[in-house]
Amino acid sequence: MNVTLILTTVPDASVAQKLAEDALASRLCACVTQLGAVQSSYHWQGTIETAQEIQLLFKTSAARAHELEQYIQAHHPYDTPEILSWQATASAPYGQWITAETYRPLHV
Repeated sequence: MNVTLILTTVPDASVAQKLAEDALASRLCACVTQLGAVQSSYHWQGTIETAQEIQLLFKTSAARAHELEQYIQAHHPYDTPEILSWQATASAPYGQWITAETYRPLHV
């Protein structure tokens, strides 16, 4: 069963916690794994920067992936946040759990 994984980095643990909790509360994802502290080096405005960051991995359904990406973009503290997404194959029970946890019926 296909699921969508979305990776982002944030500046600190409090931002990580808020982004994860709000995405979960909105049923945009079924699970968020905090992968831990990382050191990122990158080009930014003509210089090479290095920063300590926290990586987050969101697990969501294909139906919620675009909405989750938009949510991250709108609530992320960075001007240009890292938002990487890809499809993955999950075991049937895990994929069904993700689909169930991110399901929102259409209102008529």
